[in-house]
Amino acid sequence: MRLTANKIAGILRENGYKLTPQRHAVLKVIAASSDHMTPETIYSKTREENPDIGLVTIYRTLDLLNSLNLVCRVHAPDGCRSYMMRRPVGHHHHLVCSQCGKVVDFDGCTLADLENRLTKETKFDITGHLLELYGVCPDCRHVPE
Repeated sequence: MRLTANKIAGILRENGYKLTPQRHAVLKVIAASSDHMTPETIYSKTREENPDIGLVTIYRTLDLLNSLNLVCRVHAPDGCRSYMMRRPVGHHHHLVCSQCGKVVDFDGCTLADLENRLTKETKFDITGHLLELYGVCPDCRHVPE
């Protein structure tokens, strides 16, 4: 099941949040993309349909969607963030190109042993993790695939 703007709108309502026209416009932009987008890109695309929307509204909506685990957030090496509609593929991580910002999702996480060891050593109650690996993609290195 792919999350759509309408499905997320329903989830927002179920959690007591209003679906404002601005939020709906942001949802439509994120749901229509299969790429990670920066808040500025989302802002630019949302303004095409809703020119009165502000950048602060974009950030607030993204924070809300992230808190409800509805978007996937990537932290780039330059400090910028990008977002993408969460796909129901389960737990995954990211490869991020430090030159062009391209993001590639990957799964097959094998950090369970490390989490267990750290829990024993530190007494932390680990509830999750985020793994992002940075490098240079084949396009930026001009390597044929």
